[in-house]
Amino acid sequence: MKAVIVSDSHGLTAELAAIVNRHRHEADLFIHCGDSELEVGADEIAPFAVVRGNCDFAAFPAERIEEVGGVRLFVTHGHLYGVKTSLLRLSYRAQETGAHVVCFGHSHLAGAEQIDGLLFINPGSIALPRGRKEKTYAVLTVDSGRAHVQFYEVDGQPILKMEQTFSI
Repeated sequence: MKAVIVSDSHGLTAELAAIVNRHRHEADLFIHCGDSELEVGADEIAPFAVVRGNCDFAAFPAERIEEVGGVRLFVTHGHLYGVKTSLLRLSYRAQETGAHVVCFGHSHLAGAEQIDGLLFINPGSIALPRGRKEKTYAVLTVDSGRAHVQFYEVDGQPILKMEQTFSI
């Protein structure tokens, strides 16, 4: 299973299209964790499973569950769960859904970590990064109980120092 995860694109469209073109032949799922600032039905957002962020006015859902290859992903923007201060509330909600992986944004801080067996992925922002200069997105690959998370710059260059593998 391979999922491409983006967040906080804040109106950018060419970058979303380039990411889809770059990964369309290998990805099983494209996820947008909110703050696209695009309308429902916009061509650039159409390939993505999208949630609503705090800067979105469109009728996207606040959260969604995606399941691919036996991997259950909980997707939300994160602002409703206070992710800038703690992942605890987000963790509780993800556990309620039976998720293996949580995809979220809002903070614009790229990173992946596992807490009590639950994998949290924040792809950062392809528009306005915080904590590092690179505009980032993530690719999650799950195979044989191993989850590999690779972060990329918006132009497709891998950020090798951020590469991580987890058991799920």
